[in-house]
Amino acid sequence: MVVLHYTAMAGAEAARDWLCNPVSEVSAHYVIARDGTCWQLVREDMRAWHAGLGAWGSVEEVNSRSIGIEIANTGKEPFPEPQMAALEPLLADILGRWQIPPERVIGHSDMAPGRKIDPGPRFDWARLARRGLAIRADAGAPGDFHTDARSFGYRFTPDQHDALLAAFRDRFRPGASGPLDLTDRALMAGLARAWPAA
Repeated sequence: MVVLHYTAMAGAEAARDWLCNPVSEVSAHYVIARDGTCWQLVREDMRAWHAGLGAWGSVEEVNSRSIGIEIANTGKEPFPEPQMAALEPLLADILGRWQIPPERVIGHSDMAPGRKIDPGPRFDWARLARRGLAIRADAGAPGDFHTDARSFGYRFTPDQHDALLAAFRDRFRPGASGPLDLTDRALMAGLARAWPAA
């Protein structure tokens, strides 16, 4: 898998240096600055400690099964064009090298709803989907939102409904608000049927 993150730090260099500091006990394979500069910190065939606790589908230990990309952003700002333009070929190369399908590109919030919110509502998932680097949600016959969410890959506890809904909407319905509705149910059903998680 590939897991996309934002750094939640003001500067890319500071984030890079922190990820390289053993005291931090975190790491990532890549960091992408706002101007498109990209640093590789960990070899792709090595484990990086970017995902923390969380799961996706049957994968309980995401760090061992994923490549982590940290994108310099505070979470409150748009992702600039040079940064997205740098992410796209990097992601395409990774998917090609490791034969990772686009449905296995997820956000940190997807694998840890409630604990993590990145890459957040300002990240342009639709742009990646248009380029075949991620997926979009197409509506299906509305079903049970939670059952379909589990089929798609989300892992959550019964008390995490709000966090799950927020993570789903940030990625597939940016700007949506209010309680769970028919559109949420239809889109999640479409995801579960098109891309059931392995």
